[in-house]
Amino acid sequence: MTVLERPAVRPNNPHFSSGPCAKRPGWSVQALADAAIGRSHRAKLGKSKLAEVLDRSRAILGLPDDYLIGIVPASDTGAVEMALWSLLGERGLDILAWESFGEGWVTDVTKQLKLSDVRTFKADYGTLPDLGQVDFDRDVVFTWNGTTSGVRVPNGDWIPDDRKGLVIADATSAAFAMDIPWKKTDVVTWSWQKVLGGEAAHGMLVLSPRAVARLESYKPAWPMPKIFRMTKGGKLIDGIFKGDTINTPSMIAVEDQIDALRWAESIGGLKGLIARSEGNLAALAKWVEKSSWAAFLAQDPKIRSCTSICLVVKAPFFAKLSAEDQTAATKKIASILDKEGVANDIASYRDAPPGLRIWGGATVETSDLEKLTAWLDWAFAQVEAEFAAKV
Repeated sequence: MTVLERPAVRPNNPHFSSGPCAKRPGWSVQALADAAIGRSHRAKLGKSKLAEVLDRSRAILGLPDDYLIGIVPASDTGAVEMALWSLLGERGLDILAWESFGEGWVTDVTKQLKLSDVRTFKADYGTLPDLGQVDFDRDVVFTWNGTTSGVRVPNGDWIPDDRKGLVIADATSAAFAMDIPWKKTDVVTWSWQKVLGGEAAHGMLVLSPRAVARLESYKPAWPMPKIFRMTKGGKLIDGIFKGDTINTPSMIAVEDQIDALRWAESIGGLKGLIARSEGNLAALAKWVEKSSWAAFLAQDPKIRSCTSICLVVKAPFFAKLSAEDQTAATKKIASILDKEGVANDIASYRDAPPGLRIWGGATVETSDLEKLTAWLDWAFAQVEAEFAAKV
């Protein structure tokens, strides 16, 4: 077993959480000084700021002119639920799951909505189901990037342009970090607190013309909670997509999102954001390639996430540990680094295989990840000394 000296250089920012994620470089509370606090969000000032979020998001992401974008309640979860409850049931559904959030959407459509015609395609953490099995004459639901597994779909080539069903993509840890071909999708959702490091509670919802047509032509069989309603009298409530939010938004969070979007523009927009995220993945991949103990949960580089980067332990002793000890060992690595103030919140998600999850989104500096790798080795050496003795 190797005894390593404590590294001398720490990351400047120890925030590697996969949500809420690190704030943009250089952020301070002064970025919120112009927030429309104490004002109605329906006043001219508030509406202008909500519209700014929509306009800047649309421009950075390159949304087609005929796609709608709106701010909705309850983060990405609320946005996905609005889509599921409002759009599904008109035809059969194919739903994909390869991590915990995808599993959650499966539960919702089968046990809450109780849809009768559902085909579920599942895969273990670290892999994708066979995308070729999906029937796009049916509606399709999937996560573009599995936040808790570190697995993303490689591209949108598997989605046909002439589909009959709707494609609903939960893209909360993909939007602003990955190239989403919008014309391959009909509904896309995300939250502010992921790639741009915004504050919680607000979701984003993008609808294609086909999704709008479904909303206006199809009425679900179940009662619709007010917070999910996107139509009135069979017509789209288009104010949702002009800044007239369903419920009261936090104008502080709105101001923070405006700041994040302006920062994104300053680094080159979507191309700059993607380059930073991919650069972060490359930095960790360079370290993993030489590591004696760390490996990617997603073994196939083509489906490996550049945002929620999930690692497992490949050291021989680790496989001989009980499941409980494997979990304890990886949690201890995370705990050691948290106590050192080097890396916060990097334990793997509770339902995922034991390991580490390190956020590599655009707000994280590559230099901080490079500094972190020495600390990962140092913390692992301590854990190895304790747990290898158990086998």
